Amino acid sequence: MNEVRLIGMRSEPLSVDEVLAAVADPRAGGTCVFIGTVRDTDHGRGVTALDYEAHPSVEDVLREVSAQVAKDFPMCAVAAVHRVGALTIGDLAVVVATSAPHRGEAFDACRRLIDDLKREVPIWKHQVFADGGDEWVGSP
Repeated sequence: MNEVRLIGMRSEPLSVDEVLAAVADPRAGGTCVFIGTVRDTDHGRGVTALDYEAHPSVEDVLREVSAQVAKDFPMCAVAAVHRVGALTIGDLAVVVATSAPHRGEAFDACRRLIDDLKREVPIWKHQVFADGGDEWVGSP
C-alpha cells in the first residue's frame, strides 16, 4: 500500500527523525531523504535573511503532490514537511522522504517529490541580500 504518512507546514524547526519515522516500513528495502537547508549565498550573492510564506491551500496541494508520487512509484510511504516564517542560515527549510522495496525506486520518488514540491506547491521565499537588495522566489 502506497501511503502519504506525514504532510506539514511548520513555523517551528523541522525534525529529520520525525520524517524518517513516518516512512519507516518493514517492506522497505530503501529509504531516501532530502534535506533542504538555508544557504548563505544564492547565485553568488550573500544572503542575510530569508522568509517563507505559503498560500492557505498549501497543505492540500502538498498532499496532492505527495499522493501523486506515491501513486506513480511502487512506494511504501511518503512524507514531506516545509518551514514557513523567518529562517536563518543553516536552518532546515524542507525535509522529504520516501521508502520503497528497492533503493532505486526510493531515490527516484524522492527526487520527483522535491522537484514537484518546488514547482507546484504555493510557497514563496523572500531573500534579503548582503548588498541591500532582496528578491521573491516562486511568487505568483
